[in-house]
Amino acid sequence: MHIDTIVVGSFEVNCYILSGAGQEAMLIDPGSDADEIIRRLEHDGRRVAVYLLTHGHIDHIYALSEVHRRFPAQVALHADDNAWAFLEVNQFPPDYPPPRDSPPTLRLVKDGSSFRDCGIDYTVVATPGHTPGSVCYHFPTENVLFTGDTLFAGSVGRTDLPGGSPRAMTSSLRRLKGLAPATRIYPGHGPDSTIERERQSNFYMRDV
Repeated sequence: MHIDTIVVGSFEVNCYILSGAGQEAMLIDPGSDADEIIRRLEHDGRRVAVYLLTHGHIDHIYALSEVHRRFPAQVALHADDNAWAFLEVNQFPPDYPPPRDSPPTLRLVKDGSSFRDCGIDYTVVATPGHTPGSVCYHFPTENVLFTGDTLFAGSVGRTDLPGGSPRAMTSSLRRLKGLAPATRIYPGHGPDSTIERERQSNFYMRDV
């Protein structure tokens, strides 16, 4: 699996393009800068097989509508975040106006959902805390975990926003702490890390 990272928007969200042997790709969290995402996909000759959203916050989904018009595909999102993610309430002016459209082809995911796209198997790990429907995407064969705003290198996602829960975040971090130490994490913001490194150096992981 090849992982290409594009840092997008004023909140510097990590948008990931995942590809296997073919020309199709999985696109994780198209948060902004739709033109740049489309340019990168077209430059590499990629088509989007599926959009994987780690959660519904506007900084992670704002470019979805425009990119989806160029590359139609299913959009994976947990139902608890789909309930509000495409409503006007989901905005952060002036950086992020409300989302433009709801995705026409939604793939609602839940804890334990397993899929195979681009010839690669992966599983959904529900990790509420930052939002009610936050999820991580676990690629066990590749030992890779996309954590969204649940777990960062050296920190974790905020729990003081609407729908956030410190108690749920603690439970989610406990689950992630149990993954293989060598699992490499790719968060929604900032550099990548490993579960082992976060076990040792991340205050929030050590504390659970």
